[in-house]
Amino acid sequence: MTKAERQWCFAYSAALVLLTAVPYLLGFFAQGEAWRFSGFVFGVEDGNSYIAKMLSGAEGAWLFRTPYTTMPQRGVLAFIPYILLGKLAQGEALHEQLVGLFHLFRSVAIFFEVWAVYRFGALFLREGRWRRWATVLATVGGGLGWALVAIGQESWLGSLPLDLHSPESFGFLAIYGLPHLVLARALLLTGLVYYLESPADPRKGWMAGFVWLGLGLVQPLTVATGYGVVAVHVVIVVLRSSRSGKTAAIKPWLGSAARTVTISAPMVIYNAVAFATDPYLRAWTVQNRILSPAPPHYLIAYGIVLVPAVLGGLKVLRSGEPRDWLPVGWVLALPALAYAPVNLQRRLPDGVWLALAVLAAIGCREWARGAKGRRFLAPTLLLASLPSTLILLAGGVRASLQPGEPVFIPRGAEAAFEWLRGHGQEGDSVVAAFETGNVLPAWAPMRVVIGHGPETPRLNELMLEVEQFFQLAAGDAYRQGFIAENGIDFLFLGPYETALGDWRPSSGSFFERVYQEDGYSIYEVGE
Repeated sequence: MTKAERQWCFAYSAALVLLTAVPYLLGFFAQGEAWRFSGFVFGVEDGNSYIAKMLSGAEGAWLFRTPYTTMPQRGVLAFIPYILLGKLAQGEALHEQLVGLFHLFRSVAIFFEVWAVYRFGALFLREGRWRRWATVLATVGGGLGWALVAIGQESWLGSLPLDLHSPESFGFLAIYGLPHLVLARALLLTGLVYYLESPADPRKGWMAGFVWLGLGLVQPLTVATGYGVVAVHVVIVVLRSSRSGKTAAIKPWLGSAARTVTISAPMVIYNAVAFATDPYLRAWTVQNRILSPAPPHYLIAYGIVLVPAVLGGLKVLRSGEPRDWLPVGWVLALPALAYAPVNLQRRLPDGVWLALAVLAAIGCREWARGAKGRRFLAPTLLLASLPSTLILLAGGVRASLQPGEPVFIPRGAEAAFEWLRGHGQEGDSVVAAFETGNVLPAWAPMRVVIGHGPETPRLNELMLEVEQFFQLAAGDAYRQGFIAENGIDFLFLGPYETALGDWRPSSGSFFERVYQEDGYSIYEVGE
C-alpha cells in the first residue's frame, strides 16, 4: 500500500462515517418534549442490549452478565469492547455518554475495517483501481435483494433478502450500526493477511494467532470462521501441490496454520467450555438460533457478481501461487459454513462477500482486456449493488424523522427509568412487559424478567407468565409466587403493562407506589 492508497482509505472511511451518521444525527435533532431518541435507527432491541452492556461496565463489571433475566449467572468473558467502553462514561448524562461512545466505536471501527479490507484485497489485486473497486463493493455493495423488494417479495421463501438483514453476508449493515462486527471482520482479515504472508516470514504466523486471540475477545464465533477458511486453503494447497509434485510448498503452510491456531485457541477453548458448563449460557444457546435462509437466497444475494467471480476464480486457480487460492477456497466453503449443523449458521460465512468481491475484480479485469465495451461491466455491477444500501439508509432516515417507538422513547418512560436508576440498587429485579424490559436496562443497571430475544432464557414461557401476572383473574397468590420465584424488587406499570391485563396494584402491605408521573407508575415490592 502506497501513501496515496492509505490516504484514499482514510478519505473513503471518513465518507462512510459521515454518510452513516446522517440518520442518527437526524434522529437526535428530531427528539423533543415528547420523545427521546434511542440512538438507533434499526435493530433497536439489540442496540439497547449493547448500551446495557456498556452500562454494566460503567458500574464496575468486567464479566458479562445479562440484565435480561433474573436467572443466576456466573459471568463470562464476553462483549469486552462494550464493557470496556462503558468504563469511559461517568457522572451526569450517562446514557448520552454511552450512546456517544457507541457511535465513536462504530466510527473508529469503520476506519480499521476499510484499511483491513483494502489490505486484504491488495494481496490479490495489483492495480489500485481494482483494489478500490473491490473495497467499495465489499463495504457498501449489496446483492439483488432490492429486486425482491421491487416485485413485492420481501419475505420470499420465508426470509428477508440477506443484504437487508444479515450483517455477516455483506458489509454495509454492520458498518451502519454493529461496531463489534465491524471490528471482528477487521481482525479476521488482518489475521488472514498475516497468515498469507507467513510462509515468507514465519513470525507473521504468530502475529496472525495473536490477532485472532484478540478476535476471540470480540466475537469468538468469527475465529471459527477463520479456522474454516484456513483449513480449506490448506487442503487446496496440499491437493494441488501434491498433484504438481511441489510437495515442498506444503510444509510452510501447515506450519503457518498450526502457529495461527495454537496462539488463538485459548479463547476458543474458553468459550466452548463456558457454554458447555454454564447453566445460563446453555439456556441462551438453546434459544439463540440464527439459521441460514433457503439456498436460493444466497444465489439472489451473490448472483450479482457470480459470473465475474467464477471467471476470476478460474484465473486464480491457474496461478501457481498458493497464496492466491485462499479467496477461491473461502467461496467454496460457503455452503459448508452457511449450513453447518450449529444454531448460528448465518454467522459463519462472515466475510465471504469480500472474497467474492476480490474474485469478481479479477474476473472483471480479465474481461475488460477484450472488447472496449466490456469496460462498463465493473461500474455497472457496482451501481447495481447499491440499491439495497440506499434502501437501508432511506429506512433509517424515515425512522429518524418520524418519532415513535422503538426508535424513540416517550419522555415519560425516560423519566421513570431515570428515577429507577437514582433510587434502586444495582442488580435489583423489575417485572415489566417485554417492550419496557428491553429498554430499561439501557438506562438503569437493573435486571428484568423478560426483555431480549436470545438473552432471556425461556422467553416464550416467561412472556405468558408475565402476561398472566397482569391479569386480574390470576390472583394475588400467583403474583406473590411469581415475585418470590424471580426475586422481584420493583413493578413497572406503563402503557405496555396496562395493555397486558386488567389488574392494577394498589399501595398496601405488598406493593408500595413510589413513583407516578405522565402515565407511568413504579411500585416497590414489600416483604
